[in-house]
Amino acid sequence: MKTNLLIIALCLIVGSVNAQSDIPSATVKDLQGRSINTTDITNDGKPMVINFWATWCSPCKRELNTIADLYPDWQDETGVKLVAISIDDARSQSRVLPYVNGSAWDYEVYIDQNQDFKRALGVNNVPHTFLVDGTGKIVYEHNNYAAGDEEELYKEILEISKN
Repeated sequence: MKTNLLIIALCLIVGSVNAQSDIPSATVKDLQGRSINTTDITNDGKPMVINFWATWCSPCKRELNTIADLYPDWQDETGVKLVAISIDDARSQSRVLPYVNGSAWDYEVYIDQNQDFKRALGVNNVPHTFLVDGTGKIVYEHNNYAAGDEEELYKEILEISKN
């Protein structure tokens, strides 16, 4: 019982570490190789999902492909924007653009080639998803992916889009 309470307490503490924090400044590259500061990635006062992924990560691709089917409805209902941040390194970066094009994602996709943005947000493994409210504050995060996690994310998006 004590172990369960300790685990719950730690999850609450870890889950709230990034809660209500701003998006940190880091430089990422768009798919054309242009540098973008992460603080310039916004959604005009509407919710934004930032998802860290990699081409070598099967759960990442399952999550983003599952959301791709739902994304047009999510956008219509909430105005949410999804930003996919690849953490592929120099060895696998060349696979990002072909994978994105083949998946027909309607997301903004950036490459965090030096993993500065990943480190700034404390991302240890992928997939790792952050929900940002209309003021630019991180209000929710989720690590890993299991079928159905997109439903929980959508509930969180709906909740903040009402505010």
